[in-house]
Amino acid sequence: MEASICIPSSAMSVESASAIQRSQVDLLDFVDWSGVECLNQSNTHSLPNAFKQVYREDEGLVLESDADEQLLIYIPFNQVVKLHSIVIKGPEEEGPKTVKLFSNKEHMGFSNVNDFPPSDTAVVSDDNLKGKPVILKYVKFQNVRSLTIFVEDNQSGSDITKVQKIVLYGTTVETTDMKALKKIEDH
Repeated sequence: MEASICIPSSAMSVESASAIQRSQVDLLDFVDWSGVECLNQSNTHSLPNAFKQVYREDEGLVLESDADEQLLIYIPFNQVVKLHSIVIKGPEEEGPKTVKLFSNKEHMGFSNVNDFPPSDTAVVSDDNLKGKPVILKYVKFQNVRSLTIFVEDNQSGSDITKVQKIVLYGTTVETTDMKALKKIEDH
């Protein structure tokens, strides 16, 4: 058996697609769609284009920013998950560059997003834009009820950011249903 050494870094490490362990699944089925939000998205090029199952496979459909290059995406889950990695695919020029991820931070807006330290930050590479996953600081994403993704800028500094595909990989957390437990009485 090989021993591996984990060296913490201040930014996300980037590994190949083969680094996604077999136990990691696409977390799309665990998204609470009723609470999903995206701020500064174009009316005609909205989040489902990059995030929903069938749409995100169509390279012609994109999520596009509206007033400027920034996007703020809030994704709640219907159960607690552990987040392992994220795929953020986009075009070479207008694809995301700096992406900040926040675990379990609700009600964030552009006015307060910089008031909180991110759980992790990625500088998206050309390989990432082509679909190579960004491996996250796993210890920071162990009990995730919601994820906020802040796309701060894009590759070229232009006014419009385009995202072709977003995939979240991880596992669900086995939780105890407290309502199902029966009270043990002392005799």
